[in-house]
Amino acid sequence: MKKNLLGQTGLEVTELCFGSLAMSPLQAKVSIEEGAAVIRKALDEGVNFIDTAEMYLTNPHIAQAIKDFDGEVIIATKSTATSYEDMEKSINNSLKELGRDYLDIFLLHAARGGKDIFEVRQGAYNCLKDYKDKGIIKHIGISTHSVDVVNAAILEEDIEIIFPIINMNGMGIIDGDLDDMLNAIEKARQAKKGLYAMKALAGGNLIHKLEDAIDYVRNINGMSSIAIGMINTQELDVNLRIFRNEAVPEEMKNTSKSTKKLFITNYCKGCGKCVETCPNFALSLQGNKAVVDHDKCLLCGYCNPVCPMFALRLL
Repeated sequence: MKKNLLGQTGLEVTELCFGSLAMSPLQAKVSIEEGAAVIRKALDEGVNFIDTAEMYLTNPHIAQAIKDFDGEVIIATKSTATSYEDMEKSINNSLKELGRDYLDIFLLHAARGGKDIFEVRQGAYNCLKDYKDKGIIKHIGISTHSVDVVNAAILEEDIEIIFPIINMNGMGIIDGDLDDMLNAIEKARQAKKGLYAMKALAGGNLIHKLEDAIDYVRNINGMSSIAIGMINTQELDVNLRIFRNEAVPEEMKNTSKSTKKLFITNYCKGCGKCVETCPNFALSLQGNKAVVDHDKCLLCGYCNPVCPMFALRLL
């Protein structure tokens, strides 16, 4: 499988990055054993890049998959921490759960944020820089759905990697539209930032245009890799074929079809925690109850764990 340099990090990552959100307790709830088996098969097939996050709770899946694997594995993780203390806890938790004494890539997990993101998250940002100085974190960056955050990250010398949302329909982009994000990505490339993409399939909304959607992002200049969520070997096999430029039989494509939607049960008390958390502004409060705009929802599942009533379900 083709590998690309990730900016100026010196890391060579495969074009296909194994996104672990889809198998997490936030979404498909794949068991550690089953998830580890899928990840391990991806590694055996040549994939060397895995994306995770503290909130995904998939470190145990990854740790089991990489145990006794003697090939190269590059892991990118991230945290929503804002303070120095909370980020330090996140770093140590990741080290422990992954069974490593260093972390390849650690990102500020910026579900929401504007151009002032590095001031708002200054404590956490400083912690990442300190741990990079110690050699415990090799490279730092930021993940975001926001055009403003990408533009702000370009100006930060310490930010080596940007993990932006991008897809052919521009779904989920905030602080701008598809053209704005493409322009920001091009500026980031010119600034020699490492770039890898999220939500190329728009949370499953573009699954009916699978190959076209992936090829669109693959052809963005400077995009080194694409994180694709996979929950079983059938989905992995489809993506391996695409990234190896092999034909995908129609019967294989059908295994990737997704009809899930976010539903809000009557347990909702209208506290608004989900509205505050949603990175895509897909949730709002109407009549003291959360309401979802399915045209904006990317099925990320970030809303689910913050609901005190467990009223949000991906079905």
